[in-house]
Amino acid sequence: MTVPHGPAPGAGREDAPGRAPGPGAPGPGTGPTDVLARLGRSWTWVLASAVATLVPGVVLLVWPRATLHVVAVLIGLYLLVTGVFRLVGVFAREGHERLPGLLLAVLYVLAGVLCLRNPLQTVAALSLITGAVWLVSGILALYTATAVRDLPHRGVASAVALLAVVAGVVVLALPAESAYVLTRLLGLWLVLLGLAEAVAALGWRAALRRTPAPRPGGPAG
Repeated sequence: MTVPHGPAPGAGREDAPGRAPGPGAPGPGTGPTDVLARLGRSWTWVLASAVATLVPGVVLLVWPRATLHVVAVLIGLYLLVTGVFRLVGVFAREGHERLPGLLLAVLYVLAGVLCLRNPLQTVAALSLITGAVWLVSGILALYTATAVRDLPHRGVASAVALLAVVAGVVVLALPAESAYVLTRLLGLWLVLLGLAEAVAALGWRAALRRTPAPRPGGPAG
């Protein structure tokens, strides 16, 4: 799940009061890392991640008779796109909080490559890849939600992490003997996870709107 883990909205301004940039120096927050950090903290980025999860889930549910090849391609693309979203989200975190997010991003990308590299694999292999990714993702996200004290929406992040853990356990524990069963199972969990991310995105937007915008030229300190 892609959830902003930076400081609370309105905190940590990069333009320190009373300190003017030197001549010819770039303005604050103009570097690629700053741009990615702002993007990762944006509620629209979280919502886009939710849509990227919802779309393949809806496709799998409305097209349950899809071949295993199509299912593998859809899941592979979902994992790759989610890995990109998580990678950008890493830049929105503090230095000591980036490792779990980076591991998750790498895990999603590798799993996506595995699905796309051999889309004609068995139902069991596809279930193993997806279930393992969700299980590890949920565990790491739950660890982050409990370890980061200033997480602004800890309850939502913990709930989505638990949902991912349950999804991984269910997919790994329930043997899907056919592509039809696997399609229904993965589609259902993708829709649930996508809806949970959408709730997190709307909650983040509400938190941003409740934060008063800083007045330009206000007194320093």
